[in-house]
Amino acid sequence: MEENKAVIGALLFIALVIGANFVMYAIARGAANSKQKGFWETISKSMNTSTKTKNDDMDELHKKMEELKKGGEK
Repeated sequence: MEENKAVIGALLFIALVIGANFVMYAIARGAANSKQKGFWETISKSMNTSTKTKNDDMDELHKKMEELKKGGEK
């Protein structure tokens, strides 16, 4: 019976440590982005990472290549 309580206690401790680390990570990441307004907004925005890949550089490269191709054909 005591072994079960010890295991449950250990699991709760591990869960608390992981949860605290997760919260501290969110706070630290949000602090780097100082443009957000409030504490909770900072945490929520820092946890929602963008899944979109930025292809701005690639789009610019494609446009430049097409311009060069058009310039070479003339």
